[in-house]
Amino acid sequence: MKANVGTVDKIIRLVLALALFSLYFILPGEQKWFGLAGFIPLLTGLVSWCPLYTLFGINTCSR
Repeated sequence: MKANVGTVDKIIRLVLALALFSLYFILPGEQKWFGLAGFIPLLTGLVSWCPLYTLFGINTCSR
């Protein structure tokens, strides 16, 4: 896996992950699973690789 997520993109993904995780505590009942969707931007931000970017040929990493 070659890195395809740049620094700014990584920061945006991590902030988005925190916002989605907060939904887990705010939303009632069965809607809490929306908060668990925060794992996707968290993982792609931590490993600096996004499978959708690979599929579409996008690269925001300066390397």
